[in-house]
Amino acid sequence: MALWRARAASSFLFNRLIQPAVARPFVASNNTASAFRSFSTGMSITQSSIDRMKQELLQLDINSQIGTCMPLGAMRIGTIIHNIEMKPGQGGKLVRAAGTCAKILKEPTAESCCIELPSEKKIWLDSRCRATIGVVSNPSHRNRKLRKAGQSRWLGRRPVVRGVAMNPVDHPHGGGEGKSKSSGSRGKVSRTPWGKPTKCGYQTKKKKKED
Repeated sequence: MALWRARAASSFLFNRLIQPAVARPFVASNNTASAFRSFSTGMSITQSSIDRMKQELLQLDINSQIGTCMPLGAMRIGTIIHNIEMKPGQGGKLVRAAGTCAKILKEPTAESCCIELPSEKKIWLDSRCRATIGVVSNPSHRNRKLRKAGQSRWLGRRPVVRGVAMNPVDHPHGGGEGKSKSSGSRGKVSRTPWGKPTKCGYQTKKKKKED
């Protein structure tokens, strides 16, 4: 039922958007085809079309718009979205994990739109970028617990061995007595198997000269 309502809302908005291009209902199919092409390419979408779509969104129920994909500039403030593009026409890149969603914080302008990500980070994106209204399904995915170690292998995850349990030839943390990570002259800084510091990498900032 929800999918049928989303499709009905999408078709309603689409028909209202291409009304100026199709003047009469019984005109030759060339006008209709050109209207479809202009809508799909996004080259002839004007500010008036976006304003008209906003007015339609204000009048429709938000539950009937779930699953609708449209530009960020055509949405209103406070809309819950997911599968967001970072560049126009690039395809969805952000907020695609199970149970995640983002929120439009400020009223979108003709150039940019402010979005709050699930990590509470705020970013500005082009208003021509598209997104899908609603929340990604399966929110209980994070609560799933694996029954045995073999189930983790079914997902393609291999076992992870601690560096302190290895020999010095295999890992910088290897060797020593007990759980020591000293390993000779390397010190006690946590390192990757290839010797790079794991905390913040190598320090690149020059030390302040003392007079």
